[in-house]
Amino acid sequence: MNRRPNLSTGQEEATPGFALTRRSRPDQGGHVLIPGSLSDSMALAELAFRPAFVPASSPSMAVLSRRDGDRVCCTVSELQPLRAEPEDIPLDIVYEDSHVLVVNKPAHMVVHPAPGNANGTLVNAILHHCRLPTMSCTPHNSSSEVQEFSELSEDELDDFNVEPSSAVDISSSNYDAHIRPGIVHRLDKGTSGLLVVAKDEESHAHLAEQFKSHTIHRVYISLTSGVPSPSSGRIEVPIARDPNNRVRMAAVAGSINSKHVRYAASRYKVLEVLANGGSALVQWRLETGRTHQIRAHAKYLGIPLLGDEVYGGTKSMALSLLKPRTPSSCHGYLSHMISNLDRPCLHALSLGFKHPHTGEQVQFSCHPPADFSDALSLLRNINNVSSNNGEIYVENVSSI
Repeated sequence: MNRRPNLSTGQEEATPGFALTRRSRPDQGGHVLIPGSLSDSMALAELAFRPAFVPASSPSMAVLSRRDGDRVCCTVSELQPLRAEPEDIPLDIVYEDSHVLVVNKPAHMVVHPAPGNANGTLVNAILHHCRLPTMSCTPHNSSSEVQEFSELSEDELDDFNVEPSSAVDISSSNYDAHIRPGIVHRLDKGTSGLLVVAKDEESHAHLAEQFKSHTIHRVYISLTSGVPSPSSGRIEVPIARDPNNRVRMAAVAGSINSKHVRYAASRYKVLEVLANGGSALVQWRLETGRTHQIRAHAKYLGIPLLGDEVYGGTKSMALSLLKPRTPSSCHGYLSHMISNLDRPCLHALSLGFKHPHTGEQVQFSCHPPADFSDALSLLRNINNVSSNNGEIYVENVSSI
């Protein structure tokens, strides 16, 4: 059933012939028809739903006044099929056989093509590595639930909703998952670390079932702003999309009373207190795999990840916690390190699963990349620096 906005109330009403604009995306194309004018700005329609006067982007209107009984009608072009082409992108392969591939995904790499990220993804690299042809996909599901979460396309899949074939879940885009050859889970764009890829349908089905039953063993490490108290525990707090920021999730205390609220459970443990309590190296074990789960749960605990601007781990917050706890001789190094953080300090350290063909339990691990290791090294040694002619020396991190 299509809906129309009731401009007198700001609410949407079900009525034939009117498209739901609140969940439309500007990059999908289309027009917004408002009484007396035509604009190509999808954002204008959302503003039109709000009270009072709204500045219009169209040069033909200076101000849009909402009146009782006005209707805003939007037409949105259908999503065009995406093409995933093989690209010669280096892969850090941790393990490979004829059935599975385990890779160490670098930070800033998107797992699969999506609007705005059509190439340079892990899938493009895998197609080239496995000598597979160009693949295409078509719109698969246009349900409102999928559309709501389509902008959260850079995160780990909601494992519980993964089907052995290729069903789209709430945290994926509304494209057929066949464009993700063998991808049964994914990592945030900014998250580095281990990810398993199936190389045949049978392996895909077995791995997907393990994710669905939560028997995959995953360990993450993070650097946090502050130290959690207690130093270890289990968080069982549902997660839902943040109503104030559609690209962010939020921990929702209380019962699950909506289809948009997902059960989520994480276990955490402080491995090391850093910089006199200004930060901590924290280990995470996931019982579920919700979108942004660790980041949302860390924020819920009051310890957002360093570098996670979306969830409160801002540079100013980090410096306000760390500078009072560190010698003044270290402030320059500290400021330089914090200013260079361009992603959440989160790394998928280890991954274990039952091999889909041999039945053997396999376990893999990989060290964090240089940006994470350098930050950890500075925080770890910040109170034990040695000075020589005014220079500060900080040890390199070779292992966790």
